[in-house]
Amino acid sequence: MPKVDIGDAEIYYEEKGEGAPIMFVPGLGGGGAVWSNQVEALSRNYRTIVHDHRGCGQSTYSLIEYSVDQMAADAIKLMDALGIDRAHWVGHSTGGAMGQIVAQDYPDRLASLVLSATWPGQDEYFNRAFAARKGVLSTLGTVEYARHSILTLLPPWYVTENPDRIIEMEKYLAGSDQPVEIMESRIDAICAFDRRDRMGCIDLPVLVIVAEDDMVTPRYLSDQLAEGVPGAEKVILKTGGHFVLHVLVQEYNAALIDFIQRHPIA
Repeated sequence: MPKVDIGDAEIYYEEKGEGAPIMFVPGLGGGGAVWSNQVEALSRNYRTIVHDHRGCGQSTYSLIEYSVDQMAADAIKLMDALGIDRAHWVGHSTGGAMGQIVAQDYPDRLASLVLSATWPGQDEYFNRAFAARKGVLSTLGTVEYARHSILTLLPPWYVTENPDRIIEMEKYLAGSDQPVEIMESRIDAICAFDRRDRMGCIDLPVLVIVAEDDMVTPRYLSDQLAEGVPGAEKVILKTGGHFVLHVLVQEYNAALIDFIQRHPIA
């Protein structure tokens, strides 16, 4: 299993394809496997890299106080270990929050940035939604947490039409043997993230993409990013919920490919 030692943790990663590197960075669940549909499509022409965040999947389960800054720093260390000086960054949700930090604090490391279903800073709705999810996790455990979460991550019609797929997703969200305290700390981390005052500092090609019916990071948060980041492009997909990358695969991938092709790494 490919892992790199970043000093105080080992990060599991997978790469496929050749060409300019693309970092596909997952959200709160932290597992790189969520990008399988995108890797399949883009690895034909690019070097695609996915990784499990520290505390998730097959990476080290560090019992630390998690933060989005720490998650971004871990990803930069992974890039260093893989000899990647500069990459396209496609970040979904928490991965998009990480991408904002990288673009602001390590600007030379990115050629372009895709902010997928993410947010520039928390608000009342965001904090209440994740407080509710954390409450279910803390009191009822990971299985009920997964069952509760899935109802906001996907459109109702998709849940109804894909019962077998929903069971698979619930198993992933349950986190296998991931300690609950790590999951709790990661929720605290995203609720503490706020880079609204630095959106204007991002100076590279940016694509903001979100589904109209996203209930986790609602469209208006992506609108804030598109308005706050100079020159940002915006794509609104008609449905798909927060997991739009699984629901509207062709439309989502087409937007990524078009954007990345227009911004090659020099």
